[in-house]
Amino acid sequence: MPVPLSYSYRNLLTRRMTTVLTAGGMSLVVFVFAATLMLAEGLRQTLVSTGSPTNAVVLRKGSETEVQSGIERSQASVMTTRPEIAVAPDGTAMAAREVVVLIGLPRASTGKISNAVIRGTDVKSLTLRPQVRLARGREPRRGSTEVMVGKNVAKGFTGTQIGDRLRFGKREWEVVGVFDAGNTGFSSEIWADADQVMRSFGRDAYSIVVAGLRDYGAYEAFRAGVEGDPRLTAETFRETRYYEKQSEMMAKFLRILGVSLTIIFSLGAMIGAMITMYSAVANRVPEIGTLRALGFGRGSILLAFLAESVFLSLLGGAMGLGAAAVLNFFTFSTTNFQTFSELAFKFALTGDIIMLSLGFSVFMGILGGLPPALRASRLKIVEALREA
Repeated sequence: MPVPLSYSYRNLLTRRMTTVLTAGGMSLVVFVFAATLMLAEGLRQTLVSTGSPTNAVVLRKGSETEVQSGIERSQASVMTTRPEIAVAPDGTAMAAREVVVLIGLPRASTGKISNAVIRGTDVKSLTLRPQVRLARGREPRRGSTEVMVGKNVAKGFTGTQIGDRLRFGKREWEVVGVFDAGNTGFSSEIWADADQVMRSFGRDAYSIVVAGLRDYGAYEAFRAGVEGDPRLTAETFRETRYYEKQSEMMAKFLRILGVSLTIIFSLGAMIGAMITMYSAVANRVPEIGTLRALGFGRGSILLAFLAESVFLSLLGGAMGLGAAAVLNFFTFSTTNFQTFSELAFKFALTGDIIMLSLGFSVFMGILGGLPPALRASRLKIVEALREA
């Protein structure tokens, strides 16, 4: 017959100090594990939410990012006449031709130079991005050297407040507004007039064309029409898929880093749990002998000590997740490896991360508690009772 689970639970309460210290070590491991996954998920969510599923992004074939892409004016004109593109109330196509360049700006926190994205926008750019709304000031006038900056740029870089002047592309640009794009990548960009940006940087080609489609199902026809046109050397993505691709390299790096750190820390946590459980076995040899004499088998003893270790690990897992949940209120800023530009995003705790973290804590508990549990189950009744 099995040993009641309450037996294992009460033994942890009896050794409160040891229980707290061991669970604390495990909580640190779970915290690192969960925080890394939250960072990667936050990056993914930020970039995916940047796009709209009914928008299509067209780049030059073979380009990985907007910065690398180049679309000639004549080609952009052909792309924006596709019948799959929605029509605005004024009768014009819901499409925008945009140019993307990188500039260096001093960070407000360190003074060091980091890359910021300048997006040269078209008349329909704001309409195609309904998540972008003006927070302060006003929108830049078309054809002028005025810019509006994302909220993360205004917060993270010096000289980006309303009324300040930025110098890039051999010209001075006045900041006239701050926009809020929520937790999307656009909040880390500076927007200006596309034609003015192209003149300032001596460019003759756009970076991308963004097309607002009639409906979700029109994408395949639009993609086939653009990629099959011999006049165009272009590649088409749903906007959500394009921005998701931008997160893959960085998210993979974060996961590998997190798993590596977790493995190192978890070895120490499992050794700590193992020492704790070995100590518990050594102090309770007579107790184990009594349980065996009462009819509890070796398997019941093994499961009882294993359950004690799992309880301990779940306590540590809950503590670690509780600490990691606080990170939801913080914003993290780093360089996106795909575009080499500064990107700010939040940690994101999801149900999958909670289950993975608790599962990992249970795994540590089983691995750390199994050797002591086996030792307890193999004690002979007579020798155990002799120590009573």
